[in-house]
Amino acid sequence: MPQREPDATSANRPHQADAAAAPPAYDAAAPQSSGANRSPKGAANPAPKSAANIDRWNRGAWIFRDETLRKLEILLDEAFPIPGTRIRFGLDGIIGLVPGIGDVLAGLASIVFPLAGWIRGLPYITLVRMVANIGIGVLVGSIPLLGDIFDIAWKANRRNYRLLTRHLGEPRQHTRRDWVFLLILVVILGLIFAIPVVLVLWLLAWLLHQ
Repeated sequence: MPQREPDATSANRPHQADAAAAPPAYDAAAPQSSGANRSPKGAANPAPKSAANIDRWNRGAWIFRDETLRKLEILLDEAFPIPGTRIRFGLDGIIGLVPGIGDVLAGLASIVFPLAGWIRGLPYITLVRMVANIGIGVLVGSIPLLGDIFDIAWKANRRNYRLLTRHLGEPRQHTRRDWVFLLILVVILGLIFAIPVVLVLWLLAWLLHQ
């Protein structure tokens, strides 16, 4: 009786079974987990909270040092004295004289200080206060003449530089001051928006009773 020759499919079945049963090959390029990096329950340990702040500082230390920021603050706010007075102004006050975009450009230059505060790990409430200082300078500074005088007196960059240095020395004390400043600012803004609304409502009520 003639014997059947085994087909290619049946001949390969043992090899396929062996390949399926074999353990996966070790990949040297794949990252391997280490028991030292895991907690007793097997979960990976979280990175320290200060690691992000350290990494930010390492990336921006070459431009956001105290000495560099101090020089920038003087250039923007205190570079030039007015003869016969104790008043000083900087490039911020000069750029602000340009109609239309002057105050916006000065505000963009001032963003360096909140950015430095973020890199150096200042709390967000302090960063919000720094941005508020810049916003006040830009908004009020947009008023012709009076705004330029206010901008020279306000000196948002000097305020933000001092916020940065003081907070690094006494963080808790100045965080409370930041909250108080922002609460007062919110109240003032609320009054500024509420007064016109109250006047309009009063005028409408007066007209309806005529």
